[in-house]
Amino acid sequence: MRKKILKLYDDLNAEYGDLHWWPAETPFEIIIGAILGQATAWRNAAKAIGNLKAANVLDPEEMSKLSQDELETLILPSGYYRAKAKKVRAFLTHLQAHHNNQLDSLFAGELPTLREELLSIYGVGEETADTILLYAAQKPSFVVDTYTYRLLERIGLFSGKFHYGKLREIFMDNLPHDSHLFNQYHALIVRHGARICQKTPQCDKCMLQSQCPTGNGSRIHQ
Repeated sequence: MRKKILKLYDDLNAEYGDLHWWPAETPFEIIIGAILGQATAWRNAAKAIGNLKAANVLDPEEMSKLSQDELETLILPSGYYRAKAKKVRAFLTHLQAHHNNQLDSLFAGELPTLREELLSIYGVGEETADTILLYAAQKPSFVVDTYTYRLLERIGLFSGKFHYGKLREIFMDNLPHDSHLFNQYHALIVRHGARICQKTPQCDKCMLQSQCPTGNGSRIHQ
C-alpha cells in the first residue's frame, strides 16, 4: 500500500505541480474558511470571507463583537448561515475561554490532544478539525473528503462505504508525517477530483487511466 500511495502522489504531482493550498492570509482566516466551507462550494465560502474582510472583522476579538444577526448577514453567501454562525460563535467562545483569543496557545498542544480539543467544539467535525490542524496549525494531520473517497475507491485502494477514519489511516499509516507533503497531497486530490475524477469521471483525460480499474473499464466499453 505504501508504494501505491507514494506513486499516486508522484503521478498527481507530476500532472499538477505545487498548488500552494490553502488560499488564506492568516491562520484565523483558514479556520473560519474551514467552518464556512462545510457543505458548500468553496466559491460560496470565499464570498463570505470577502464580506468579513470588507467589514474588518476577520479577527477573533472583532468577530466576537458582532451580534448574531450581523454575523449571519456577513456569512450569508456560505449557505446554512444560521447554523454556521452558531459554529463560528462556538469556536470563538472556546478560543476566548481557553486560550484568551490566542491561536498560538491553541496550537501549542500536541497533535492528538489538539485534535480531540477541536473535535470537542460544536460544529467541528473530523474534516474541519484536520483542515485546521494541517493548514492553520501546520501539523501533519491528513485531510480526507469525498474527492479522496471517490479517487481511492475507483483506483482500487479502498472498498466499502465512505469512512473518514479508515480513509485517513491509509495516508497517516503510509506516508512520512510531513505537513507540507500532506498539504500538497490533499490539494492534488481535490484538484484532480474537481477537474477529472468527478461524479461522472473524465477517464479519457486522466493520466491515471492505465492503472485505474474504472478507467480501464471505460476504455474497454468505448
